[in-house]
Amino acid sequence: MALKRKNKSLYIDQEAVAALQMLKAGLLSPVTALMNKSEVLDVLRHSSYHGTTCPFPFILTPAGKRNTQVLKSSQRGDTLDLICEGKLFATLKVDEIFQIDPKERLRQIYGTSDKSHPGVKSTYQRIGNYAVCGEYTLKEPLPNLHKQTIIQAKERINANSVTAIMMAANPLHRAHERLIRQSLDSSNLVVVFLLKPHCKQDIAYDIRYDMVKYFADNYLPKNQVIIVPLEQNYIFAGINEIIIDAILAKNYGCTQLLIGPNHAGLGMYYESNSNKSIIDSIKGIDIKISIAREYVYCDTCKTLVSTNTCPHGHHHHISYHSDSILELLKLGIMPPAVLLRKEISALILSKMFPNRFKNLEKLYYDLLPASGLIENHTEEEFYKALMKLYQTTSLT
Repeated sequence: MALKRKNKSLYIDQEAVAALQMLKAGLLSPVTALMNKSEVLDVLRHSSYHGTTCPFPFILTPAGKRNTQVLKSSQRGDTLDLICEGKLFATLKVDEIFQIDPKERLRQIYGTSDKSHPGVKSTYQRIGNYAVCGEYTLKEPLPNLHKQTIIQAKERINANSVTAIMMAANPLHRAHERLIRQSLDSSNLVVVFLLKPHCKQDIAYDIRYDMVKYFADNYLPKNQVIIVPLEQNYIFAGINEIIIDAILAKNYGCTQLLIGPNHAGLGMYYESNSNKSIIDSIKGIDIKISIAREYVYCDTCKTLVSTNTCPHGHHHHISYHSDSILELLKLGIMPPAVLLRKEISALILSKMFPNRFKNLEKLYYDLLPASGLIENHTEEEFYKALMKLYQTTSLT
């Protein structure tokens, strides 16, 4: 009796898995499948797919000698197992296999193939010389719970306008808070797509989620802000990030997309006597895209202001640079409350530096006002109380 022939295997990473899941769930529509060579060439010629702006072809190009050998030896009709981290993720029935230029692929995504670019360097290692297309079946299809969550939230408050914000919140600072509030002024529901990269982050996703949830639960109207994790992979990088964001937000059921003034890929330019950006080139994606104001703290106005409305010069402004605020946190320093809400600082530091203090209770009772009762305190509570002490002004 003849043994059943075992399928050949392609080995893919978590970034490819996330992209294939989005494609299968219809979150990148009108693209709903891996593109064949003819479709790839058409997208490259017209930068569109079925009348909708499409920044680059959606293809699967796994790198590595073993994957290359499998693709070169496979034919139309063959079934390939897609393996990620030792587990069967999906099976793919080959329709076509064709050669690509990895450097050109990088230019399509990032606008450059220069390996000094951090995104190019990491992505170059995962792009092979061959692309494969065909119908694929997920081993364990996942229900699109996040899309259902948005639908239920819209129904709960009868929302007809939904704003999407793509945000790393690394960390969630005061300007982020103002951005979310600004969104609520023009829509019934705000969906914060919280970026979840596959690489290690200074502040873990779970902590960043807790930050946004704390702010939404305690300082915003109930049921009007929801948080959705966004598996961030290379297709969201580079010069086309806004286009992919818009496609994704639309397919999640959002009617508006709010982006920051320093959003990657915004690329303002001058044409026909007016300022334009990549937003003006987007076609076929039925979603309103707005650019948020830039917010700063003005030491003369004594509050958070838009640079468009503050009459004072830049030398009076404190900008909200996430990387600099993060640097303070990584050193264990509580950022001033004007930059970061004290509860957020306390949450982050208690997670980044667990069991930091040798005798927390002694510190608490030596430095802070107490009720006289013997109580146990957490590090998070200590940081909150310490910030109140920093904010005492009678001796300053």
